[in-house]
This record gives sequence, structure tokens and C-alpha cells, in this order.
Amino acid sequence: MNAALARAAGWWTILCIALEERLVYRGDFALGTLMRFLPIVTQIFLWWAIFDTIGHGTRDSANIVGYSFSNMVAYYLLTMVSRAFSSMPGLASGIALQIRSGEIKKYLIQPIGMLEFLLLSRLAHKLAYYSVAVLPFLLVFSICRGYFVDGWPAWDLLAGYVAALLMSFLLGFFLEASIGLIGFWFLEVSSLLFIYMLFNFFLSGHMFPLDMLPAPWDRLVSMLPLKYLAYYPAAIFLGKVPREELIGELWIEAGWVVFFIVTARVAYRLGVRRYSGYGG
Repeated sequence: MNAALARAAGWWTILCIALEERLVYRGDFALGTLMRFLPIVTQIFLWWAIFDTIGHGTRDSANIVGYSFSNMVAYYLLTMVSRAFSSMPGLASGIALQIRSGEIKKYLIQPIGMLEFLLLSRLAHKLAYYSVAVLPFLLVFSICRGYFVDGWPAWDLLAGYVAALLMSFLLGFFLEASIGLIGFWFLEVSSLLFIYMLFNFFLSGHMFPLDMLPAPWDRLVSMLPLKYLAYYPAAIFLGKVPREELIGELWIEAGWVVFFIVTARVAYRLGVRRYSGYGG
């Protein structure tokens, strides 16, 4: 019990220090968040033209796989929230760099593991980000509130949405950490990471709702974990996930989280066994 409390106290100290550090030098979060929403303007005009064409000049009457024009704009706004939770810029490449440079030795002699330290650092990053960026988010969603024609979802869907967002953070972290740990076997993972990011952009639902995929691609993509990084939380909020399937899908997402936690831990243990560090 004492050992567990001491470990928890150590993690809390690391989290607090990392949070203080990020709050000091991340004053650009607010402006950066507003700039991140700018590409959505292009998407809005693109879908405006598409729905106008389908609806013969009356875009509000058009419908694409269950999405109205307002639904589509709301979807893109919600995927920005999902990506803010699940994206881990620089995580995989940073892990591979530490392995290649030998900096990873510090985790072998200090009383905290690399995955735990990096997870706490990323958690501090997200907390700092949202504490600063919440106002730009509120501003953008307030301006675009007319696109949320169905209003707030019911409490059970809202709870499922929050659960999906929190698990998307864990899934994004351990998935990218697993890719970075491949650096124990291949010192350069940039090409592999580029391929992953390319597939992630398309298959996570960041570019378009995954409902639009034709068979059999829709079933194939639904079996991958990438949809939980952007598409799935937004789909829950917009009521695109049937209530009878919600709990089952959340359990599947939790299963993917556990899978990549185990994968990252096993990869780290096996990698450390074969790692050789030289120099002082």
C-alpha cells in the first residue's frame, strides 16, 4: 500500500510540473486553436456546393447518407474536438529519436517508466491546452450553433460521447507509442509514421464521415480502431449511433485501448532487452 501511494505521489508530482511548464510557455494555444478551425471554412464551402447541386439550389432539402448540410458542418466541428483529444503530434517520432540517440537510457535508471512519464506529459499537455483553448472553442461553437439543428443529445448519448472522447485520448497515445517503439528494431520510423498518418487522416473520419464509404469498405474500416479517433465521438453526439449499439461499441473501443496498452508495454520490454547503450 505504501509503495502504491508513493508511486501515485510521484506521478502526481510529474503531472503538476509538466502542467506548470506547459501553462508557462503555451500562451499560443488560444490563437493556434482559432487558426486550426480555419480549414473548416473551406470544407463548409465545398459541402455547400455539393448540397446545392444535389438539392438543385435548395441545399437544406438535400440529404447524403443521413447527413443534411447542417449535420455535415456540425460533424466537422465535432471532429476537431475529437482530434484535439486523440492527436499526439511528435509522440512516435520523439520515442524513436530517444531510442536512436540513446536518451532512453534515463528511463532505465530512474524510478519511473518511459510510457508512464510520457502519458503524464501528454495528459498535462491536454489539460493545459483545454484550459486555454476553451474560449476559442466556445466562440466558434457559439457562432456555428445554428448548424446543430437537433440541439444537445440526450444524457445517455452525451455520457457516451464523453466516454468515447476520453478513450480516444488513451487510444491515440498508446497506438502512436506502439509505432514509436518499433524504433528498437528499426531506428528510422519516419516512413512508417507517414504511412500511418496518411491512413489515419482518411480512415479516422477526419476527412469525411465514414458512413459514406460503400460496401465492403465500410465494414472493413469499421473493424479498424482508427474510427474511434475522430468519427465515432462525433457520430455519437449527432445521434448516428443507434442506442442499442452504443454500449457494445464503447466496449469495443475499450478493448482496443487495452490491446494497445498491452502492445506498447510488451514492445517496450522486448525492446529494452535488445537495446544497447554506449557512452556516458
